[in-house]
Amino acid sequence: MIRDAKQFEAMMQEIRGFLYEECLPIEQEVDQTDRIPEPVVQRMRELGLFGHSIPEAYGGAGLTTEELALMNIEVSQVATAFRARFGGNTGIASESLVVDGTEEQKRRYLPLLASGQVTGCFALTEPQAGSDATAQKTVAVRDGEYFEITGRKCFITNAPIADLFTVFARSEPGTTGASGISAFLIERDTQGLCTPPAYRKMGQHGSPVGEVILERVRVHESAIVGGLEGRGFRTAMKALNKQRINLAGLCVGPALRLVREMVRHAQTRKQFGQPIGEFQLVQQMIAESNTEAHAARALVLETARKRDDGIDVTMEASMCKLFASEVSGRAADRAVQIFGGSGYIADNVAERFYRDVRLFRLYEGTSQIHIGNIARRTMATASI
Repeated sequence: MIRDAKQFEAMMQEIRGFLYEECLPIEQEVDQTDRIPEPVVQRMRELGLFGHSIPEAYGGAGLTTEELALMNIEVSQVATAFRARFGGNTGIASESLVVDGTEEQKRRYLPLLASGQVTGCFALTEPQAGSDATAQKTVAVRDGEYFEITGRKCFITNAPIADLFTVFARSEPGTTGASGISAFLIERDTQGLCTPPAYRKMGQHGSPVGEVILERVRVHESAIVGGLEGRGFRTAMKALNKQRINLAGLCVGPALRLVREMVRHAQTRKQFGQPIGEFQLVQQMIAESNTEAHAARALVLETARKRDDGIDVTMEASMCKLFASEVSGRAADRAVQIFGGSGYIADNVAERFYRDVRLFRLYEGTSQIHIGNIARRTMATASI
């Protein structure tokens, strides 16, 4: 649902200007230095990028699911690290608070997240709790009105620079599976919490990812998201359901960008006395990439509209994430093929996006996990 088409397009135009005038020219620099310059981050704050999905009552833009999907498709057409810098705050790092936080928690943290004054992160994954996210080893031991939390989280986006951590831990002894897990809001300066240096990664340079170490971190029970113990995993799934639509949009953007890059190269690169774009097999790769990118875009926007209408889109969100991430990967592979040897050389746009989009098929549920989810829901609802 787009609430005010004219106002929304004005917002999009302003952000397009920022992306193509300030972000696009430094893509290579960010990839090489593994950091986004602070003046660019400050511009993100000024443009309100950190608060897109946060309700207006708490300082955000309150974008609908469809508006957010369109925005994600747009911002991901430059290097993925730029969106990752503000994406946690306007996505998974704030969504737990938005959907389940107490009013006091929302008033305290959401304005800070929306302004970009505070960077948030979503600390769910553990060394033995990836696809099986319920296999949490991090524990929260109650001590009166307090909890002591001990454990280790890994592969957490923005962990090395985060100020606010949404940490999931098993707080009810003897429970298994999804029950007994609580979500805690923990500030960086809390004693016992530390973040080692960021990982050195294959791609998405400029987007720091790392571990969160918790050693008897003591927090008051009021730090539990929503104030209700044992409901953390339910909160996580609510956040992830929306985030999978967001992430699918983030997969569409690179595919669209790569189609443009393939066309540009095919029109200027000559072999056998003619542009390679004249060869039908090159045309086939471009046509397939463009068709799949637009099919993914259509699926994402249809699902976003359904969610805005209050329809349960759990299965469709999985479909979006599965299809769009695979489409993005295929487009990147074809781009390298069309660029040929130069596409395999560092600093080439095809090589960089090839590395960057590979992660999309892993986080927020691997492709295999989503295939299983879709299959189970399809078989449970299909009539014979």
